[in-house]
Amino acid sequence: MLTEPGATRSGDRTHLAGLEFDPLTEAQAVDHVMAASLSGQGGWVATPNVDICRHTRQDPALRRLVRTASLIVPDGMPLVWAARLRGHPLPERVAGGSLIFSLSQAAARHGRSIYLLGGAAGVPERAGQELRRSYPGLRVAGADSPPLGFDQDPGAIEAVRDRVTAAAPDIVFVGLGFPKQERLIASLAPSCPRAWFIGCGAAIPYAAKTLPRPPRWMRRTGLAWLFRLLSEPRRLFRRYLVQDLPFALTLLASAAASRLR
Repeated sequence: MLTEPGATRSGDRTHLAGLEFDPLTEAQAVDHVMAASLSGQGGWVATPNVDICRHTRQDPALRRLVRTASLIVPDGMPLVWAARLRGHPLPERVAGGSLIFSLSQAAARHGRSIYLLGGAAGVPERAGQELRRSYPGLRVAGADSPPLGFDQDPGAIEAVRDRVTAAAPDIVFVGLGFPKQERLIASLAPSCPRAWFIGCGAAIPYAAKTLPRPPRWMRRTGLAWLFRLLSEPRRLFRRYLVQDLPFALTLLASAAASRLR
């Protein structure tokens, strides 16, 4: 179920960009979700990147929404770097685009089921097929691609909720982009108190292999954004270079200054 910030978290959290991040590796985050799921406890994982942090810094309502997550982990190397500069390090980047693979692998191992929600028509079904191929024994409880604008129609949201609750999955990957996916998670979670919801952005097309995933070396060195920019320059130019880059530089400068103080 949804919890107050920190209610299901362990250890000291790292305060950054107005949010509280859990200092977990990806493996630890997966273990946390699996242990909770096996004990019948649900929750949700938020994976803020620089763009999400920029939005939550500007909008208190979005910040409050993200803070209700059971786990908050950093999907972006600039956040990891800023945390290190502040002297409260986060161990590594934990991206939604990676969790869809590591959590599916763990789900297959522990007999948990997954549900794929988001992406263009046919994409979540294809993602389910690819994930089953990679992780034999994985149970895909369902896949859904809601139409554009469904989130503005209470009836359409109710239909999505009905399909998810009927499937009764253990883990739901919600890939609709911020803040649509987080708002939908907040709407769906009370009806599925034993399920874990993962806000995963572009992870479903990655899993379906319909969207190229940045190479591992680019993900590790903080250049995943450059790969995506080169892949979709018209859509991402303004977001990455005009909006997010100045915010990231300001965040890093502020973190360094706070360490010096």
